[in-house]
Amino acid sequence: MNLLFDLDGTLTDPFEGITRCIAYALTQLGSKPPSRKTLRWCIGPPLKDSFSKLLDTDEAGLVQKAVDLYRQRFGSIGMFENRVYPDIPKALAELKEQGNHLVVATSKPTVYALQIVDHFKLHPFFEAVYGSDLDGTRSDKAGLISHILEKESLAPSRTWMIGDREHDIHGAVANRIKGLGVLWGYGPRNELEAAGAHACIRFPGELPAVFACSVE
Repeated sequence: MNLLFDLDGTLTDPFEGITRCIAYALTQLGSKPPSRKTLRWCIGPPLKDSFSKLLDTDEAGLVQKAVDLYRQRFGSIGMFENRVYPDIPKALAELKEQGNHLVVATSKPTVYALQIVDHFKLHPFFEAVYGSDLDGTRSDKAGLISHILEKESLAPSRTWMIGDREHDIHGAVANRIKGLGVLWGYGPRNELEAAGAHACIRFPGELPAVFACSVE
């Protein structure tokens, strides 16, 4: 099987880094940031969408300025204020041993995703890492998955998207591949099922069993 993995909320828990960087950007813009505990919903969606809601604006220039400020901190500090979920490395190793083809598919810019995957020593498990461009191109999961399917020559019937938010599942549905929702991240079961998840699992250790009988 071809397994596309979301990064934030699926492989790693980026809560501290993302919320601190959002708070930093809002503060620099003179806007009082909300409690970091209330920013959980910002983990998963494209960053521009989150800032548009947080600033209550459609002004592209202001949203881009917020993104630029966010990246000032994220690029040097925030991306490493992060942790790999327990049992993820073990599950990935087992999936590789089964013969699955693993790829990272994240809305996060590729330049950051590559560094995170390398920093946390996850790179041996993945054939490739795909993310968005810094200008926002392919930050939408549907477009990103379509790009990966083409570039990697993957058959939709043999491909799954694995993620913790509705954006991951919507992207899967749009490309006629199956979506597997993971419940250790930031999206609840009802969100994932409403988006069209084929199934949901509670723990990383369940991943190998899901695909154990699917490898040619």
